[in-house]
Parts: sequence; structure tokens; C-alpha cells
Amino acid sequence: MSEAEYLGGRLLLAMPGMGDPRFDHAVIAMCVHDEHGALGIGVGHVREGITLHGLLEDVGIDPGLAPDMPVLNGGPVETARGFVLHSDDWGGEGSVTVNGLCCLSASLDILRAIAEGRGPSRFVIALGYAGWGGGQLEGEMRRHGWYAAQGRPEILFETPTGRRWTQAWKREGIDPAHLVGQTGSA
Repeated sequence: MSEAEYLGGRLLLAMPGMGDPRFDHAVIAMCVHDEHGALGIGVGHVREGITLHGLLEDVGIDPGLAPDMPVLNGGPVETARGFVLHSDDWGGEGSVTVNGLCCLSASLDILRAIAEGRGPSRFVIALGYAGWGGGQLEGEMRRHGWYAAQGRPEILFETPTGRRWTQAWKREGIDPAHLVGQTGSA
């Protein structure tokens, strides 16, 4: 793939019938994608039983001014590792800009900043990530497992979690009710 074809900054949308129940109706914010592999954070499903306040308390941070919002299921890899996708109005050590979609931070500094009311204006927090080895994601896309939608910050930050998959399809001009779970060949 050429650099222009890599998917960093895009939203991966799981196709119906992709065959992996962990990714049913998944929306993955693609953070890194190159010849060595890919890493994305799931933003389409809530991690049951944990909120931001609980997460902050678990890592020894007083929730303070942080909203008590749901924590997302970022993916099946390193499910105890936290990630914050956020607006570019906050930057700390290790923050990475993701091609116009958002910034990615994974340090306790951003959690402290959020709790103290000096964090980014918009953010989502997830535990875990989705990862692919070199060429693996491309193979899954050839088998019609994923659709690469435009990375739209309004889908990430303004659309309710449970509606992100449907709304991302609609913003692409596709009615997801017309998608089928099987592909064919002529």
C-alpha cells in the first residue's frame, strides 16, 4: 500500500456478517496503519460495569471535575490498558495526532488533567485496542470484513456511542439497512 492508502484517521466500520462476534457493529478509530500493522480504538460499544469515575478511582485519581461517563470497549487486545481519544486542545507527553480525526493519549497525565478540569474539551476513554499484524487488516478488507469510512470528529465526539455505526454509514451516503452479510462472485 502507498502512504495515501493507509487508514490512519479513518473509521473502520464492521461489515454485517464479518464472522467475528467481538466486532459486531464495531466502529474502530484507526490511529496507526502502515506496512508493519495497524492499531485502532473501538468507539462503538460501552464496556459494561465501568465508568470514568470508577476507572479514575481504580488508578488512584480523585474523579474531581471529571464527568461520570461510560468507558468504551476499545478492543480485544490488552483490555486493561487505557486510551483517550481527544480533541487537539490538550497535549501532553506522548500525545499523538491522528490525521485530523483526533489525538491519542495513553498516560495518567491526561486522566489527571480531566479530573482537574484542565483536560481536552472533547474526549472518549476506552480500555483495550484492536491490532493487526502487517498485511492482516488488508486481508480482512479484501474479504469484506471492514469498510473504511471518513474519519469524522462529530461521529467520534458528538454521536451517542450506540448510534455511531449507523450514523457513520449514513454520513457515507449508505443506508446500513441495505447491507447484507454475504458476498458473492460472478
